[in-house]
Amino acid sequence: MSDLSNQRRMAADILKCGEGRVWLDPASEEQLTEAVTRADIRKAVKSGAIRRQAIQGTSRARAKQHAREVAKGRHQGPGSRRGTPASRIPRKERWIRRIRAQREELAALRDSKKITPSVYREFYRRAKGGMFRSRAHLKMNLKLAGHLTEES
Repeated sequence: MSDLSNQRRMAADILKCGEGRVWLDPASEEQLTEAVTRADIRKAVKSGAIRRQAIQGTSRARAKQHAREVAKGRHQGPGSRRGTPASRIPRKERWIRRIRAQREELAALRDSKKITPSVYREFYRRAKGGMFRSRAHLKMNLKLAGHLTEES
């Protein structure tokens, strides 16, 4: 294996790239050893004994895969979270989801005659005041108050 560092350096200058991107054909090693002038290097480039290699880019395959998974709702555990819960889902949006669920539950119970309209109104006002954490909490309070039986 002869030293072709000088040829590589000249080729890099001619091809306008770094020495790392210069490809020297191993089969043409003897011809390249004799190439000592820039004209010789230009001839070798023309004949294909010396070539400029393509720039190696960074693959986006893993990033795209991760983005697809995130779109499905993966990778949202505590280690991936930055910011408060309120910054991830606004407080108002959380309130809207919660109050709508509770009001739906109350309306369904009233329409199915499991609670009276006066009880509905009383618990509607309590829900509006933010007394209940969830639909389940509302039902638990209705049962504790004796307005709802276990089987209903």
